Amino acid sequence: MTKVAWNTKELTVGQLAERSGVAVSALHFYESKGLIKSRRTAGNQRRYTRDSLRRVAFIRLAQRIGIPLKTIKDALAELPDERTPNRDDWARLSAAWRGELDDRIEQLQRLRDDLTDCIGCGCLSLDRCPVANPHDRLGDEGPGARRIDTRLCSPQEFCATSTGCASGTDPSLPAAS
Repeated sequence: MTKVAWNTKELTVGQLAERSGVAVSALHFYESKGLIKSRRTAGNQRRYTRDSLRRVAFIRLAQRIGIPLKTIKDALAELPDERTPNRDDWARLSAAWRGELDDRIEQLQRLRDDLTDCIGCGCLSLDRCPVANPHDRLGDEGPGARRIDTRLCSPQEFCATSTGCASGTDPSLPAAS
């Protein structure tokens, strides 16, 4: 790790990437989305203030818990003078996000519980499959697969595990001679 002097007021994009553990491309992306900002030197190189480290840490933590970048940007925009979030800011923002996270946890628990009935055959027209085809919306189109990427398996594998077939034949019928 490159040692940066303690009194350095600005970091290069490489130093910020190294110190934060975030790829340079991600930092450029964050900047393009208005989550962080830099100034340009006379040689057109980016320079970030040291507090960008905390801002990047805030962004990464919020992302890790599933907060969309748009929501993170809106939260950062609420801070006066675009300052770096502090402990009190995190407490306030995370409390506001708690309901959204609770909803997402509930959805994931329902998904987990509904997987018991999923047989994973890929037909997607089962009337009781709440995961792949809620309310049997695809059943009106007839039997067999409607939304499957047949590139994931060979026609033989697909026919053996599905009520439809990638080759267009019905696996329950004898093969044509």
